[in-house]
Amino acid sequence: METNVTAIMPGLTARVVVNEGDKVSKGQEVAVINCMKTEIKVLSEHEGVVKKILVKEWDELQVGDPMVVLDV
Repeated sequence: METNVTAIMPGLTARVVVNEGDKVSKGQEVAVINCMKTEIKVLSEHEGVVKKILVKEWDELQVGDPMVVLDV
């Protein structure tokens, strides 16, 4: 089964801290959003393996935009 890790607020993708194929645990940081010079961690809500990264640095995001696809 697949699930997406989504943007929790509007802003820019500051960085993605996982790579495709990485195992992630629930609550692990997978990316960082920059919003008004503040960095906000994006955490995984599930345990799984990173199947695909959908964003790159400085991509503009809205709330709910998919960032990372996890195989759970």
